[in-house]
Amino acid sequence: MYLPPYFKEIDACRLDALMRDYPFATVIVHGEGGVAANHLPLERAGESQLHGHVARGNELAKLDGAEVLVIFRGPDGYVSPNWYPSKQETHREVPTWNYAVVHVHGRLRVIDDAVWLRALLERLTDRHEAGQPKPWHVSEAPEDHIEKSLRAIAGIEITIERIEGKFKLSQNHPTANRQGVIAGLGERAGRGDAELAALMSQLEKDRA
Repeated sequence: MYLPPYFKEIDACRLDALMRDYPFATVIVHGEGGVAANHLPLERAGESQLHGHVARGNELAKLDGAEVLVIFRGPDGYVSPNWYPSKQETHREVPTWNYAVVHVHGRLRVIDDAVWLRALLERLTDRHEAGQPKPWHVSEAPEDHIEKSLRAIAGIEITIERIEGKFKLSQNHPTANRQGVIAGLGERAGRGDAELAALMSQLEKDRA
């Protein structure tokens, strides 16, 4: 990943927050048929692992020990040069795209353990159902259906070897321009704009 110094994010709390807030990740691996990408929600397990599951027919279930790259994508959005106060003065500005991503390099381990898998499913379900008016729990499904579902999937554990974070949030611009972008995102209020503005605002507060 191209990573200029001013966009490099090394704060462990920020990296962890992005992975937890945007858990639907892309897992890239070099398999028998070449480079392949799979998309699945992952759970951050402690400081050194990611947990998830895939269908047994998925190639990841057959690649125990493989090296993988996992990409977590945070908020992103188009940035108009009209949002920069400096544009009004010099007209020497161009459009860009702001975003935040985390790349995790690691090693895959395939887990074939019904107890481990059930515990994972219960944790994932409880987490993502938490905001529902009446949260659904795994225990609500018939036991024979749960057992059948568990036989159809394999657990994956990714041991984290290296983490890279790129938060491209206008750090290469003066404060006035960054504030202009935050204001512009707030006015546009498109998909993900509020989240991107909030992330930029938090970064500004952390710098103060």
